[in-house]
Amino acid sequence: MCASYIAGMTMTGRSWAGATALLVAVGVVVQLFVTANGNEGFFKDNPERVLNVFAFFTIQSNLLLGATTLLLALQPERRQSTLFRTLRLNGVLCIAVTGIVYHLVLAPLDDLSGWAAVANFLLHTATPVAGVLGWLLFGPRGQTNPRIVAWSIVFPLLWLVFTLIRGAFVGFYPYPFVDVTEHGYPRVLLNCLLVAVLFLALAAGATFLDNRLYRKTIVEG
Repeated sequence: MCASYIAGMTMTGRSWAGATALLVAVGVVVQLFVTANGNEGFFKDNPERVLNVFAFFTIQSNLLLGATTLLLALQPERRQSTLFRTLRLNGVLCIAVTGIVYHLVLAPLDDLSGWAAVANFLLHTATPVAGVLGWLLFGPRGQTNPRIVAWSIVFPLLWLVFTLIRGAFVGFYPYPFVDVTEHGYPRVLLNCLLVAVLFLALAAGATFLDNRLYRKTIVEG
């Protein structure tokens, strides 16, 4: 396992991981500056406006991806714990869900320009592509199994619980499909169930593909 893990992160893979982490950092920083200097949105004043950025699944997904790819770029040989493997899968799956849901559901609702459009492109298009391609091309392999998949569900569930509880108190929901005031709890829970099905389908597909690629690596090695 250790040998295949290290082999899965070549210097090219580490460079890709580092570039992905940098892409995330630039996207998040640009978004924070855009938000801090804007005048639209639910919260009118800072620091509430800036802090609210971190309530978005997009930002949290990017941060997960950025943190795990940075660690892989720095010390790939030490990233074998259950916690890291879970967070690594979370980073890839959540950023994939972010890209898919945004382009299928949310993109028609946006009308952005300037630096806001730049941040939007980085966080919803560039990082999902870089994150998923990096996992497909460079691994590391053999790190996903049903137990890791089960643990990976915890993060999106916690985000959903946090979002619904916080929304009940402050009246803010980061996305239209989780807006209880507009749709009510039955419709919102159905929407979340559909996203959960997408997440689990991606997790199952990632596990299957990871195992196939892992076995291929062993045979070729």
